Amino acid sequence: MKKNTHPNFHKATITCVSCGATFEAGSVKKDIKVDTCANCHPFYSGKQRLVQADGAIDRFNKKYGRK
Repeated sequence: MKKNTHPNFHKATITCVSCGATFEAGSVKKDIKVDTCANCHPFYSGKQRLVQADGAIDRFNKKYGRK
C-alpha cells in the first residue's frame, strides 16, 4: 500500500447551531457545525421549533423586492 494517501482521522467536536448542543465523533475535520441535531429536531424531540434559516424562495423575494 502507498504511504500518506489517507487523511488524518481524529476526534471532532460537532456543534448544533440551533440549540448549542455539542458532542464528539470521529472525523477528518476537527470542528463540524450542523443546523439541527437529535436534541432539537422535531421528529426526535416531539417539539415544533422555528429555525432562523430562511428558504431559498424567501431570500430571492427579499433580494429582488417581491412581495
